[in-house]
Amino acid sequence: MWVIINGFKESIPEKASIAEVIHSRLEFEIHMIVELNHRFIHQKDYETTYLSEGDILELIHPAFGG
Repeated sequence: MWVIINGFKESIPEKASIAEVIHSRLEFEIHMIVELNHRFIHQKDYETTYLSEGDILELIHPAFGG
């Protein structure tokens, strides 16, 4: 199935969870922010939140420092 990840159309397996997408992309940043269809998803929900055709997933890495 096709979804948009960080602005790019990508093919992922049917019924993939957010956790599966994060692990397949090697995105393991503890402070990463995840949005699904413009809504914040809490880290505890990554395993149980499944993507559907056409979803928009944003994996945001905040920059800290000064």
